Amino acid sequence: MTLRLVQNAGKLSVSELAERLGVSEMTVRRDLNALESQGLLRRVHGGAVPVRARDEGGGFLARRDWQAATKDRLGEVVAAMIEPGTRVLLDAGTTTVHVAEHLVERAPLTVAVLSLQAAQVLADKPGIDLLVVGGRSRPGERSLVGPLALRTLEVLSFDCFVMSIGGVHAERGWTEFSLDDAAVKQVGLVQAARTVVVADATKLGVRAFSRVAPLSAAGAFVTDAAAEDAQTHPNGPQTLQALRESGVEVHLA
Repeated sequence: MTLRLVQNAGKLSVSELAERLGVSEMTVRRDLNALESQGLLRRVHGGAVPVRARDEGGGFLARRDWQAATKDRLGEVVAAMIEPGTRVLLDAGTTTVHVAEHLVERAPLTVAVLSLQAAQVLADKPGIDLLVVGGRSRPGERSLVGPLALRTLEVLSFDCFVMSIGGVHAERGWTEFSLDDAAVKQVGLVQAARTVVVADATKLGVRAFSRVAPLSAAGAFVTDAAAEDAQTHPNGPQTLQALRESGVEVHLA
């Protein structure tokens, strides 16, 4: 999340990052040091700047291994919420790839995917009727976006939309960094009977660039138990309370 904010802004100070992420400046500095050690950004006086092009440095591969064990737990919880025989729309993102891996255990399923990574995981798996939604592959993310993806979704209906998200905020609701990804999510919300949002605790309190929908648009939210730790995630408990007050089922892995 820290990396995506720096990539999108070009440069951010530690204080700006702390405000946007809803965490302490100490937490931000720790994240920046870890990202710099991986060569993904460069520390400058009071903040950080990206060292790679936006489409490459903040993409899927850069985030794939970040909190991988947590994301796998989330994927297992989400998959367990999917009944065999249902039609699922699976969003793009690093966490939803873990959902895809566990969905195999819930077959038979019809699964429409919005990312090439998820398609690779589910291709040729017994009991999985795989549909790859058409569209443009967004560089660095390989999420499927654009008019073709939107038109495809508009003629389909799903029992469940498993939606990833860039940020969840008590007042701003569900938000995303990319306008293209936000547009696809908005259609997915309309075309599904139920939406389950999945995101790790670092997304709580974050206000990304584009508003996707109010909190009440989703039926359930799956995150990790660290969201309840006010010291690590100062806006976590407040955001969880806002979700519950909006009628969203909250599941802590």
